[in-house]
Amino acid sequence: MARATSDWQVELSGWLEPFLERLGHKSRRRMCPLYVSGLIGPGDRKSVQPMAERFAPNDYDQLHHFIAGGVWDAAPLERELLIQVDRLVGGSDAVLVIDDTAVPKKGEHSVGVAPQYCSSLGKTANCQTLVSLTLARGEVPVVAALRLFLPENWTGDPARLKRTGVPIAYREARTKPEIALAEIDRLISAGVRFGCVLADAGYGISAPFRQGLTARKLAWAVGIPRHLKMYPVGVQFIRPRTKGRGRPSKHVPNILPKPAEDLLAKVKWRTVSWRNGTKGRLKARFAAIRVRVADGPVQWIRGKDRQRLPGDEAWLIGEYRASGEKKYYIANLPPEMDLRGLAATIKARWICEQAHQQLKEELGLDHYEGRSWQGLHRHALMSLMAYAFLQHRRLTKVRRKKKNQRATASTDLADRPAGHPQTDGAINLPTTSLPPNQDRHQTAA
Repeated sequence: MARATSDWQVELSGWLEPFLERLGHKSRRRMCPLYVSGLIGPGDRKSVQPMAERFAPNDYDQLHHFIAGGVWDAAPLERELLIQVDRLVGGSDAVLVIDDTAVPKKGEHSVGVAPQYCSSLGKTANCQTLVSLTLARGEVPVVAALRLFLPENWTGDPARLKRTGVPIAYREARTKPEIALAEIDRLISAGVRFGCVLADAGYGISAPFRQGLTARKLAWAVGIPRHLKMYPVGVQFIRPRTKGRGRPSKHVPNILPKPAEDLLAKVKWRTVSWRNGTKGRLKARFAAIRVRVADGPVQWIRGKDRQRLPGDEAWLIGEYRASGEKKYYIANLPPEMDLRGLAATIKARWICEQAHQQLKEELGLDHYEGRSWQGLHRHALMSLMAYAFLQHRRLTKVRRKKKNQRATASTDLADRPAGHPQTDGAINLPTTSLPPNQDRHQTAA
C-alpha cells in the first residue's frame, strides 16, 4: 500500500530541484529527497536504517550507499546550499557566527573522535567537533557550513586518516580558526552577503584569525580572555635613550600593554538592554573603550623583556552579567558606534546555539553511525539542507501573514467613515518565524 505524501514533502520536492540538478544521476536524485525527508519526518532516530524503514522500506541499501559510499561530489550541493542560505537571510545587516558544535561518540574508529571539550556535555569527553558557520538576520539563523576538526592524534596518524577516507587536502593539521577562515573564503566566493563576523573567545584569542578577518576587509566582534594584553589608544612610540655610541635603538611604545580587565577596571559601566527575550527585555552592564591590541610584531624593549607591539585600533568591550560573571570582547566596529549598538552586535552570536540545538534534536545531526569522513560530511550536508528548507517554510509563512495583515489593514482603512480618526497605519508584526531566543547567558529585565 502506497504511503500518502504530506504537503511538506510536496513542497520539499520543489525546493530541492536546484540541488537535484547538481546531483545528475537518476538514482541519486531519488535518494536525496528520501534522506532529507527522513531527517525532517517523525521518529526519534535519524540514522539510515530507521529512516529507511519509515520512508523507503525497500531502499535501505541504496540509501546507505548514497550517503556513505556513492561516488559523487558534495561540493556542487554545498555551493547550492550557500545560494539558498543567502536568499533566505543574506544581507548587509546579517551576521556570520563562527562557532563549533560537538557530537558525543563512543569508540575510537569514527573519523575525528578524540577526548576533547564537548559543549553539549559541558566537559571533556569522547566526541567529534564540527566548526560551524551560521548566517543570521532578524534573529533567524541558517547554518551554512559544518566542517570536521581533526585533533593532533588524527593528523599525526596517516594510516588512520586513510582508513576513514579523509581527503588528502584535509590531512594536515589545521586549527579551528584556520578551518573557519577557509570556510569564510568559500562563503565569500559563493556571494554570501553579511555585515559582521562574530565568534567566541576560542576563536577570538587567535591573532591570525582576527588579522585574517581584517585582511579580508570584514567587520568583526569576537570574545577574548580577560588576560589578553592591549595598549590604551593613545600609546606613543619613543626612541629610548642609549649610553655610549651603540647602535640607535628602535622606537618602542612609551607604556607597556595591560590585560583587558585592567584597562576596563576604571571605566564607567552602564546597564544596557539590547532586545526582547522570552521573559522581557534582556540587559546587562557594559563598558567600552578604544584600544590597540598587542598583536603586532614581537620586539625586545630594554629592561622590559619581549613585548608585542600595538596593532590596529579597536573597541575593547566588557560585559558584567547578573550572575557576577564578566566577559570581554574586541571589535573593529566603527569608532562612532554607541554602547547599545556594540552590545546588540556582540549578543547576536548566541543565535547559533539555537540552530545547533535544533539540528541535533529535530534533524538528527548527531545520529550518523558511520565512521568515514565522506559519510559524516554528507549526512551533515543533508541536515543543513533540511534545516534551510524548514526556515524557508517558516519565513514564507511569516511573509504570507504580513501580506494578509497589510491587505486587511488597507481594507479596514478604505471602509472607515469620513472623519474617522486615522492612525499611522503601522502594524506590529513578528520579525522572525522563530520564538524569541532566550540564551542561557542573558538576563531578562
